[in-house]
Amino acid sequence: MFFVLSKTVAVLLVPSNILILAGLIGLALMATRWRRAGFRLAVASLALLLAIGILPVSHLLTSALENRFPAWDASRGAPDGIVVLGGAISSRLSMDRGAPQIPGAAGRIIAIAKLAREFPKTRIIYSGGNSSLPGGPPEAGFIYALLDDFGVPRERVVLELRSRNTAENALYSKQIADPKPGERWLLVTSAIHIPRAVGCFRRAGFPVEAYPVDWKTVKKIRFTLSLAPLDGLKGADDAMHEWVGLLTYRLTGRTSAFLPAP
Repeated sequence: MFFVLSKTVAVLLVPSNILILAGLIGLALMATRWRRAGFRLAVASLALLLAIGILPVSHLLTSALENRFPAWDASRGAPDGIVVLGGAISSRLSMDRGAPQIPGAAGRIIAIAKLAREFPKTRIIYSGGNSSLPGGPPEAGFIYALLDDFGVPRERVVLELRSRNTAENALYSKQIADPKPGERWLLVTSAIHIPRAVGCFRRAGFPVEAYPVDWKTVKKIRFTLSLAPLDGLKGADDAMHEWVGLLTYRLTGRTSAFLPAP
């Protein structure tokens, strides 16, 4: 039930969808005796859509998450294991095109090739089932073809094929890794996703060191106006999805804290 709700209700809880719905309600009200209220609602929703798209709203929401954990410090030496979270490969596009397709979060895939070469004796787990509705083939099933292209032997990477969300990534990855006390494991995922992911792994009893990739913002926040409001809206939607995820996971006991820290 949680999985279905997270993929349906959560879609509505992003700025663009809320404001578009409000605008449509306003337009509908303009055909009734509440015409004035409907007009104000429609104008307000349009103004807020433009404001979110043009002002650095997405940057503020995103950078607060991306700057929560620093880049991984390699000075401590080789880790015992690495968990790379799925979310980079589109199962639907990969099936349709007959080859692995990476529409986003490519840094997670690049990290596998990089870390496999840097730490040739370190265990690697790629955790990614199918997180879409309706279901389909697991995302991790397409990773081996990419490993062949990168020159990474398939036996270096163990696949976790069951997980559909971050909490299940943590649960099923722990079962495969069976981490021993004192072992050091890296957790590779997008920087914006690192706080929620680390919180889930901590809740599962799997201590990890954050290895963020795919940053979308620069370190220092600057107040600048965007000439691409649709990009600003998309960024705000992505960030708000993560903030809602943090709150929901905390309320349902799937993470160790609302906003986990290093």
